[in-house]
Amino acid sequence: MNSRTPPVQMLLSPAIDDDRLHRLRAVAGPLDIVNCHTISHAAEMIRNAEAFFGKLTPDLLLNARRLRWVQSPTASLEHYLFPELIEHPCVLTNMRGLFSDVIADHVFGFVLCFARQLHMYIHRQHRSEWAPVGGESERSQFSSGPAVVSDIDRRHQHLSDMTLGVVGAGEIGREVLRRAAAFGMRRLAVDPLCRSVPGILEDVWPTARLNDLLANSDYVVIAAPHTPETEKLFRTPRFETMKRSAVLINIGRGAIVDLADLTSALQNGLIAGAGLDVFETEPLPVTHPLWRMDNVIITPHVAGASPRIAERHLATLLENVRRFVAGDALLNVVDKHRWF
Repeated sequence: MNSRTPPVQMLLSPAIDDDRLHRLRAVAGPLDIVNCHTISHAAEMIRNAEAFFGKLTPDLLLNARRLRWVQSPTASLEHYLFPELIEHPCVLTNMRGLFSDVIADHVFGFVLCFARQLHMYIHRQHRSEWAPVGGESERSQFSSGPAVVSDIDRRHQHLSDMTLGVVGAGEIGREVLRRAAAFGMRRLAVDPLCRSVPGILEDVWPTARLNDLLANSDYVVIAAPHTPETEKLFRTPRFETMKRSAVLINIGRGAIVDLADLTSALQNGLIAGAGLDVFETEPLPVTHPLWRMDNVIITPHVAGASPRIAERHLATLLENVRRFVAGDALLNVVDKHRWF
């Protein structure tokens, strides 16, 4: 009887391309990389695997005997986790941090559009219409008499007078706060764990103070993950707490905001506008009224799009493989019970 201990294996399922496989094997050292092109092959090989990268299923996990580490290929985990994985003793890591800067840039694209009415001017450009938002004729810069604040001025914000509140001060939320600081905005944030962003915000509130944030923010940015605690966190009572002049920006997860309640809040003037990259229903149905609202900017779940993401994704995988082989602490360890 052969009692030799099987080699330490890392299973990849679905299989990855040859270039990434070559780079992975270059850092894996003694770790045997098994690239599975079929689910049946994965089901057979996972028996001896100690590490896994790809889409883990309940059936695959049921066959695992030695599994110690699972690397999710995604940052969000609401579609990755399942009860057996949550209770399994393996360590789960994800891909958080890959999108933080580019998503924060997308947030400020929304902010600047609303602050300077850029989305409205794009529509007017298409009609060859020279007319400031807030007035039908150009305001004279040389009018005599005392200075007055016109409706045109009121519709164009001075960002350093504005307060930006972030729901979720994780990787993305902190990058949003850094950009808000660069624009001189007052900054607020709530988070279940983070209590400060050094040099940017020294007092991150606990999530119990969400309503305080909503009542004091001109821009509310949802940068939280989808978890059991955040699902439908934003319903009508939250919108009623916000300023009527406030703008909601959601680049977190669509399930956090009840779509019907948001639509009603916009239609009834509970909030002034919304910049939305994610929706409870995706794609947003073509007949949905949000498409036709001037105070709504819609992007099709592209806030994380960037030519840098693929290289960052691979770099995170390679670094965690290196750490696993060396016995070092892994990057992006997840609290499976909290989904982040």
